[in-house]
Amino acid sequence: MEIGQRIRSLRNSRDWNQDIFAEKMFVSRQTVSSWENGRSYPDIKSLLLMSDLFGTSLDELIKGDIEKMKLEISSESIREYNRWANLFAAGLIIGVIIPYPLAKLFGWWGLAAFILYIIALFPLALKVEALKKQNDIQTYKEITAFVEGRELSKEEKISEKAKRPYQKILLAIGSGAITLCIFLILYLIFG
Repeated sequence: MEIGQRIRSLRNSRDWNQDIFAEKMFVSRQTVSSWENGRSYPDIKSLLLMSDLFGTSLDELIKGDIEKMKLEISSESIREYNRWANLFAAGLIIGVIIPYPLAKLFGWWGLAAFILYIIALFPLALKVEALKKQNDIQTYKEITAFVEGRELSKEEKISEKAKRPYQKILLAIGSGAITLCIFLILYLIFG
């Protein structure tokens, strides 16, 4: 973490050794050493006292660490979204392919199995939608930007929010049309 380096730099700029700084901070020299070597992180009271001692704002003191934390949180959100979205996409692909073979092999029982399969996919869809809502991503452009770890400009965000209702309707119609086409093709081939 950068805060340790920043503490050491600010302490050295005032010609304080770790003992003097520890005394001013009301902590042990070992605590200061742990902060500077990144083994521990100062609590909020210590950060506030440090910002007073060094004559700097709290924001300036921890700025680099905040950016690193945001990147780490963002990359974890991206990884989680990708895991669930890939699992859901695989489920949808299987869901598009299996209706006809199930119906052909098992008749109405096959269609019942397919309906159960779709019901089983529903929690995955809810999880993906919850992650999209949590990260405020809905449209293709927003999802792409999120997965790439970048943010849209304010104008792009406004434009994309306006598209959301239409894209959901088109996505539902498109998914149904693709499933119907594949079903018909398989019916014509294996009739």
